Amino acid sequence: MGLSLQKGQSLSLKKNDGASLTRVRLGLGWDSAAPVKRGLFGGLKKAADVDLDASAIFFDASGKALDTVFFNQLQSKDGSTRHTGDNLTGEGDGDDEVILVDLTAVSPAVAHIVFVITSYTKQTFDLVENAFCRVVDDSTAGSPEVARFQLTDSGTHTAMVMAKVSREGAGWQFTAIGNRANGRTAMDLIADAATTL
Repeated sequence: MGLSLQKGQSLSLKKNDGASLTRVRLGLGWDSAAPVKRGLFGGLKKAADVDLDASAIFFDASGKALDTVFFNQLQSKDGSTRHTGDNLTGEGDGDDEVILVDLTAVSPAVAHIVFVITSYTKQTFDLVENAFCRVVDDSTAGSPEVARFQLTDSGTHTAMVMAKVSREGAGWQFTAIGNRANGRTAMDLIADAATTL
């Protein structure tokens, strides 16, 4: 398991030998804390599904948004970043949504990639539990986890600015953010994400 980060903490994205990571996977997971649905005859059914969406917003050094990867645009314009698809329920263990980033292929104009979570159906975060985001080294055999940020902030907000990766010299740095926001899609969170740069 990777390093457990707290809100505001940062970590250089390096391998054990000091080399910079080249390919990372940002995984987002969550479980439903929504009320249990009642069956036809009053029996209990499973908890209501919670549909969250992971997205990535790309910024230049001046804070201008350059690109967005989300459920309606699964790949960045520079080809470096790919969303593996939308999970509508959060059901199952592990990562519910995944964004793959080839850090060596990110456009030189990009200084920051901010990762956000939104609820398209406007479900609030008091219906979510066990939410996390994690960075996995996808360039190493076995894909070891590098860092994990466990979200403990529930409430009536519909989105979160979760984390960012920023250029750091010749490499990249991961920062846990965890700021509340409101919005249905990544485009609704561009201004919120820009405040974290």
